[in-house]
Amino acid sequence: MRPSLTQYVILRLIIISIFITIIYAIALIIVPRNYQTYWFHIGFFIFLLLIIISVIYRGTKKVKRELKLVKNYLSGVDNFNSSNPKAEFFTYEFEEINTQLIQILRKINKKDKQKRKYTAKIKLKNRQRSAMLSAIAHEFRNPISSIIGYAQTINEDDNIPPNLRRKFLTKIYKNGEKIDELLSRLLLWNRFENGEYKLQISRFDIVPLIEDIRLSLEEKYKNRKIDIPKKSFIIEADRALIEIVVKNLIENALKYSQNSVKVKIDRNRIFIIDRGIGISIQNIDKVTKKFFRAEKNSWDNSMGLGLAIVKEILKLHNSSLDIKSKENKGSIFSFSI
Repeated sequence: MRPSLTQYVILRLIIISIFITIIYAIALIIVPRNYQTYWFHIGFFIFLLLIIISVIYRGTKKVKRELKLVKNYLSGVDNFNSSNPKAEFFTYEFEEINTQLIQILRKINKKDKQKRKYTAKIKLKNRQRSAMLSAIAHEFRNPISSIIGYAQTINEDDNIPPNLRRKFLTKIYKNGEKIDELLSRLLLWNRFENGEYKLQISRFDIVPLIEDIRLSLEEKYKNRKIDIPKKSFIIEADRALIEIVVKNLIENALKYSQNSVKVKIDRNRIFIIDRGIGISIQNIDKVTKKFFRAEKNSWDNSMGLGLAIVKEILKLHNSSLDIKSKENKGSIFSFSI
């Protein structure tokens, strides 16, 4: 019996830097006898080779795509939230890497948002602090300069007539009052922001309080008239804070109008009405914000805290300030209590 001769067909492939060797054996003894069987083996070998190449090619594309996805994650791509953490992957290991990367990057993104939010708050606080210091410097400069000027004049001139001396001393006194009022507003606002103020609720008639405010402001604003209600109106509130609210609103009306100012009480609501310069549409929602000052008329010329304090006081009383205004027509400020 003749020995069997076998021919080995060796195919070496290089895929992803890995050598793959395929060995297919054909017995040479059958070649001369049966060419049909020989070509069958060759065809089967080529078919098998094509299947292997196709599988490897598809697997390579999937691996490449998944590696690209991982690369995108590590490159800081922002749209990783759109990826499906439960997507099917070519290998279990890549699926695990995908899930873990998404979890890690979402945590990083969340912390980054928190950091940006915190940074924005710090910047806002710094801007507010800068605005407050600027407002304080602006508001205090004029009365302090006046006090220094009048005091220096009185000190340097012993021959000032008594009437002029009294006038200068009155100016010094009024500017001192203004500084005291500004400081009081700052301290009050600071207590509101820190949540330190506690309401002292009492039951009282607000009409006599409005009368006291009227007398005080008519003395300050000569030749101006303030119409107030006569009928009694009993409320329960913090008397000191409500006095600040009413005084602020009436004084604002006096500052920005030339005619009389009217205070009206109707259906448990208090109205302060003027026919002054009014407030523009773009500023009407801003005038109650702290440190806001309209460029045109420096609305609420007291560091931008007057109406902000009014709003905060009313909020403490579970109320709110309603403003209706038209430029060059006047304004109506109202609140319930």
